[in-house]
Amino acid sequence: MPQPSTDFGEELRQRRLDAGLSLTTLSAAVHYSKAQLSKVERGIKAPSRDLARLCDAALQAGGALISLVATPAAVTPDTAATSGFDEEEWKMHLSPDGPNWFQPVGRRQVVSAGAASLMKWRTSGQEPVSSAAAGGMLEASRSLFTQYRRLGQSVEPGFLLPGLIAQTHTLRELSVHADSRTRRQLLELGSRYAEYVGWLMQETGDEQAALWWTQRAVDLAAAGGDQALAGYALVRRALVTLYQEDAAQTVALAQRAQSSTLPPRIRGLAAQREAQGHALAGDHDACLRALDRARPLLARQEYDADAPVIGSMHLPDSVGMVTGWCLFDLGRPREAAEELTRQLALVSPEAMRTQVRYGVRRALAYATDGEIEQACALTAPLLAAVTAVRSATVTIDLRRLAHVLGRYSDHASVRQVAARLGALSHTPTS
Repeated sequence: MPQPSTDFGEELRQRRLDAGLSLTTLSAAVHYSKAQLSKVERGIKAPSRDLARLCDAALQAGGALISLVATPAAVTPDTAATSGFDEEEWKMHLSPDGPNWFQPVGRRQVVSAGAASLMKWRTSGQEPVSSAAAGGMLEASRSLFTQYRRLGQSVEPGFLLPGLIAQTHTLRELSVHADSRTRRQLLELGSRYAEYVGWLMQETGDEQAALWWTQRAVDLAAAGGDQALAGYALVRRALVTLYQEDAAQTVALAQRAQSSTLPPRIRGLAAQREAQGHALAGDHDACLRALDRARPLLARQEYDADAPVIGSMHLPDSVGMVTGWCLFDLGRPREAAEELTRQLALVSPEAMRTQVRYGVRRALAYATDGEIEQACALTAPLLAAVTAVRSATVTIDLRRLAHVLGRYSDHASVRQVAARLGALSHTPTS
């Protein structure tokens, strides 16, 4: 929980006075009550990071106010990604009543499974697989991966993870018995599977597992001769720190992924992530500069048409959507709502997870701007889809939305969505 901050309160009051604004005027600009702002200025009430962003933007503080609000302790991505396991053995438990788990263990840790050993199988490990057979598996696995990514837009991660993990293992195993060219392709595709597993693990709320799988993706790609995925892994790790609201780490990781030796798409995605980090810090100019770098890089089509697209495949204009995302974190909710509305009109209705992710943020932007009727009207139809996709990252914005709407509890529209919104914003995703 945020703690009362005398430093923040004093800085806020001084900047407000320097700008010639009364508490009433600032209250109207940020849509917080005058009484609440007064308590924050006097150090009686803790400022939320959302309030800090709004005040920072209203007073043109350039991130100075945001920097005075501490961020929660976070997982260090580089440490978490490399402190994993000797992955010689993968163990997965599938239960008919729902709870499933995956655990990588070293060979010395593997113990006889008793009755479960009645259903064991293995490959011979001796003879090479024919080029036709390996090529057939490669083609089928590519098609299957596309279908998994489409399914990932409409169902919760738990339904997909067992199949994706098993397919990653199959591709890795098959690569050992294939010719050198097919081996590289199998490992490259396996790395894309592993990277997607990492993303879905983050959607369940397990950041450690997300980082572990991201590192496995890098290892598989490197084994196939693809060193570029290590750059994208930095972008993925920066996504973890982004949701932890660690602006400095997000920017640092994203900047490391913009080496000129990396493919344009990875550099473009990294520039987008850097922009999101700058937005968290309240640095408007640096954010826009990063977005300007991202657009021409992402417009270039220099990747293999047969390989799965790195990053989202459901955003027609990813820079435009990320611009809307950043505007909200920059304390400009009205501009954010308008941009997100334009971008969501371009997204396919079938891309439910994408619609939910940015739809919730659009509703949050309207609510933060005081447009409560519009925020509730946008929130109500999203709630069923939120239940379907079960996203830990979306839940973060749901909680923020519930908090903002909670300040208008006497509003009829808020009462209609409050109970369901409150329940979903506290539902575990794992």
